[in-house]
Amino acid sequence: MKKILTGLLLCSTLAVSAQQKPHYTQYVLNQYIVNPAVTGIENYTDVKISHRQQWTGIQDAPTTTYLTIHAPIGKSDYRSTATSLGMIGENLRGSSYWENYEAAKPHHGIGLQLIQDRTGPISQVTAAVTYAYHLGLTQKISLSGGVGLGVNRLQLDPSKLDFGNGQADPAVGGNTAFQKLKPDISAGLYLYSSDFFVGLSAQQIAPVDYTFSENGTPMTGGNKQVPHLFGTAGYRFLIGENFNLMPSVLVKYISPVPMQFDANLKLQYLDRAWIGASMRMRDGFAGMAGLNISNVFNVSYAYDYTTSGLRNYSRGTHEVMIGFLLGNKYGDTCPRNLW
Repeated sequence: MKKILTGLLLCSTLAVSAQQKPHYTQYVLNQYIVNPAVTGIENYTDVKISHRQQWTGIQDAPTTTYLTIHAPIGKSDYRSTATSLGMIGENLRGSSYWENYEAAKPHHGIGLQLIQDRTGPISQVTAAVTYAYHLGLTQKISLSGGVGLGVNRLQLDPSKLDFGNGQADPAVGGNTAFQKLKPDISAGLYLYSSDFFVGLSAQQIAPVDYTFSENGTPMTGGNKQVPHLFGTAGYRFLIGENFNLMPSVLVKYISPVPMQFDANLKLQYLDRAWIGASMRMRDGFAGMAGLNISNVFNVSYAYDYTTSGLRNYSRGTHEVMIGFLLGNKYGDTCPRNLW
């Protein structure tokens, strides 16, 4: 049964209509991973490390690990003093904070993304450098635009195409791993304020053909890396002085697959702890929780429950994220613009 499931995973990975970029449950905590316009949005160097083990219990199920780093260049400090530590029990993200919120001063951002994704015999490693420019449109609303330029190494291990007969798929020849290097280009826009955000982005903008056969002939039907389009939006509600409630959505379009839709809800207590839930259309649900342990370190966890037919074989999906706030001289314990 495991080999049958592995074959199904392979087919979904190679098919033209398949999602070719990883899925992230906690994307809302690190929208930089889907939108280069977020580069340099905060007042410090933002570092995120994440590992995702999808569909545990299924052999060769997807695993994704990434490291992202981005920082502002020439960003004016948003406070005139370095006093940021409040009284015990005070919400540093309460009503007075958002009333005094100001739009971003014009500045640049630069970043780096390193992503490794593996599904069955297919593995991908992507390295990209990103750039963004931010400016204030009104007193409280800012707009940024960004691009990402990188390279993607796609690799096929033919030895994993043995489904029990002792021979690898003859379409790919022997047991030597095939590697293909392709450009990876992304671009995006991000509109944000104290109360809302709206983002539009595209990954794999330049579609390219690829083949793993020894004679260079594409597999049946051909294979292409196709553009992935993302739309995100969210709103913040202040509940009393101690809680922020933040619903958000992500819409994903990959031709010719039907549009995908994620809905998220995050409840944050003070600036220290939060819980959340997510629903992915026609796929499953997720629960999330996180702690801002200090002004330089945070951690979060998500568990996905699959509602598709794979639930009979999978023990769910686990995703862990660790964040570091480097150069955080004003001691922010949670992000100001990515919430």
